[in-house]
Amino acid sequence: MNTSYKTHKFDVLPIHECHKQTMIDQFLALLLLVVISYVFSIIYKNRKSGRSKINLPPGSFGWPFVGESISFLRANWDGTPERFVRERIKKHGNPLVFKTCVFGERMAVLYGPAGNKFLFGNENKLVAAWWPSSVNKLFGRCLVTIRGDEAKWMRKMMLSYLGPEAFASHYVATMDIITRRHIEVHWRGKEELNVYPTVKLYAFELACRLFLSLEEPNHIAKLASLFNIFLKGIIGLPLDFPGTRFYRSKKAAAAIRKDLMTIIKERKVALEEGKASSSQDLLSHLLTSSDDNGKFLTEMEIANNFLLLLFAGHDTSTGSISLIMKNLGQHPHVYDKVLREQLEISKLKAAGELLKWEDVQKMRYSWNVVCEVMRINSPSIGSYKEALVDFEYAGYTIPKGWKLYWSAVSTHKDEDNFEDVTRFDPSRFEGKGPTPYTYVPFGGGPRMCLGKEFSRVQVLVFLHNIVTNFKWDLLVPDEKIEYDPLAAPVNGLPIRLNPHQVNLVDTSMNR
Repeated sequence: MNTSYKTHKFDVLPIHECHKQTMIDQFLALLLLVVISYVFSIIYKNRKSGRSKINLPPGSFGWPFVGESISFLRANWDGTPERFVRERIKKHGNPLVFKTCVFGERMAVLYGPAGNKFLFGNENKLVAAWWPSSVNKLFGRCLVTIRGDEAKWMRKMMLSYLGPEAFASHYVATMDIITRRHIEVHWRGKEELNVYPTVKLYAFELACRLFLSLEEPNHIAKLASLFNIFLKGIIGLPLDFPGTRFYRSKKAAAAIRKDLMTIIKERKVALEEGKASSSQDLLSHLLTSSDDNGKFLTEMEIANNFLLLLFAGHDTSTGSISLIMKNLGQHPHVYDKVLREQLEISKLKAAGELLKWEDVQKMRYSWNVVCEVMRINSPSIGSYKEALVDFEYAGYTIPKGWKLYWSAVSTHKDEDNFEDVTRFDPSRFEGKGPTPYTYVPFGGGPRMCLGKEFSRVQVLVFLHNIVTNFKWDLLVPDEKIEYDPLAAPVNGLPIRLNPHQVNLVDTSMNR
C-alpha cells in the first residue's frame, strides 16, 4: 500500500519522506544541543542564583543553557507530551507545581485544574501571555505577542467576525458549500487516501476563502506549501542558520508575509474604489476597523495577524478532524450514533438545502464525540505565561520574570479528573460535563482561544458531510500520534473509503 497521498497541487514530500527529513533535523538539532550544553556546563557550573533563599518549587533546571528542552520536545515527538509533566510530578512527590528550564527560560509548571484556574483567573494581574522567542520572531507583532489594552481591542475586533453571532448569521452555509465541493473533488471516487494531508488542504482552502476571499487554486496551493514549512519551526530553539528548522520556517514566513502584503494592498485599493465592501470578509473588516481613538492596524500588523489566523484556522482543525476520523474508525458503534444524529438533521431539510446555524446546534452527540477526541488527543499541548510580579502558589514563590506552563493534555489524561481515563467515552460530556478546569482544550480566561467557535462549526460541518457520504476502514489501526507542535498521525492516517450504497440523506428525507 502506498501511504503517501498528494492532494491537489501541494508541493510536498510523501509522508514517509517528510518524517525521515524531520528525524534528520531532530538528530542534528539534538547533537548541536549536546555540544552546546557541554560547553556551557563548564562556563556555568559554579553559577549561583541570587534567589537562593527563596522557597522555589521543587524540580531541576537540567543542563545549563539547554535545560530540559530535549526531554520536553522528545515527549512531544513520541506522542506522549503528558509524560514530561507526569514523570516530574511523580519524581517530586506530587506537588501542584514544579520548576524546569525549557527553551532557555526558567519555568514553573502549574499542574492540574487548580493550576489552570489560578492562571486563567490571574491573567493581566499576576501573569500575562508569553510564548517562546521562536513564536515572537516568526509571527511578529500580532494578537498572541501583544498584551494589555491593545490586545483586548484587537481580540474584540476579531471576535466580531469569529464569534457565535457572526456564524449564526451566514457563515455556516458558506462552510457547507466549500465542504461539499471539497468532498466531491477530493474524496468521491477514491478507494484509499491519506486523511491528514487531504483535510489539511480542505481546512486551508476554507480559511483562505472565509478570511481573505481567496479562491484561486494555484495561489492557495503555493501558500499551503509554504505553511507546511513554516509550521515545523514554530516551537523550539530559534537556531537561525541554514539547515535548521527555524531558519527554513523564518524564510517561509517571510514569503507568506510578502504574499499577504500584496493581497492587503490590492484590497485597500478595491475598498477605496468601491469594488469591495467592508463586510466582505475578515480582511476588509480589519482594514476598515479602528479603536476608540481612531487608530487603524498597520498593513504589517494585519499581515502578521493573518499569518497567525491562517496557521491557527487550519492546522488545529486538521489535527482534530483527522483524529475524529481515526476514533470513529476504531469505534463503529460511536460512528453509527453520529450517523443517526446527522440523518435526523438531514431528513428535516429539503433536497440540496444547506446547513444552518440551527442545524449545527442540534449536533449534540456529535459534539460530545469531538470533545472526547480532544480530551484524549488535545489539538495543542498547552500554553505559556510570564510572571508579572513575585507571587506565592501552593506554598512556593514564583519569581517575577519566570515563565509558566500549563498542560491541557496532562490534565485531560489524569485519573483524578476522568475515570477510566484511556476509555473512549463521549458520555463524559453529557449534562453538566466535566468538572470546571479539568477540560481545557481551548484554554480559559481572557486568553481563551479566539477561534473556538470557528473550529467547532468547521469540524461539525465537515463531520456531517463525511459520515453521510462514507464509512471507512483504518489501514494502520494503531497509528502513532505525534505533536510537532500540534497533534498529527505520523503516516497521515491512510484509510479505505466505503461509500454508502444508497444516498442516505435522500432516503432519510423521504421517510
